[in-house]
Amino acid sequence: MAGSTSADASGTRSETRKKIIDGLNDDLAREYKAIIQYVVFSAALKGAEYGDIADQLKKHAAQELDHALKVARQIDYLGGEPTVLGKPAEYSQDSKKMLEIDLRAEQETIKSYRRRISEAEEAEEYALSEVLRDIIAQEQDHEIDLKDALGLR
Repeated sequence: MAGSTSADASGTRSETRKKIIDGLNDDLAREYKAIIQYVVFSAALKGAEYGDIADQLKKHAAQELDHALKVARQIDYLGGEPTVLGKPAEYSQDSKKMLEIDLRAEQETIKSYRRRISEAEEAEEYALSEVLRDIIAQEQDHEIDLKDALGLR
């Protein structure tokens, strides 16, 4: 009987870990999308009013790459395979819409990382939750930059 309890606990841990890995791979795919959009949008934004934010988007792209590297490392640590596929990038020729696309993406990413932090805490993967807290802090800074550029704050 004790052996089956141990096997059940091990199976539950394995299922929990797989759920976290799957979620992290979804997050990683979202980071790839963000990198592409920030690279393209930083080059494509038109208008003097967007000069400062275009420079910010270049910085955001580099930070998103750092996030992708950290998430991929966590996936590997947990025994998973980091995805090589990104979510489909969005595009608009309208500069304001580009920023709105990025803002929505950041807000979605923040919500996703909050869920992942909760899952990590439940699974007692505290190092993972700390890594994700650092990432979410930068994602929130990106959200603030985009809201400022769009005059939403």
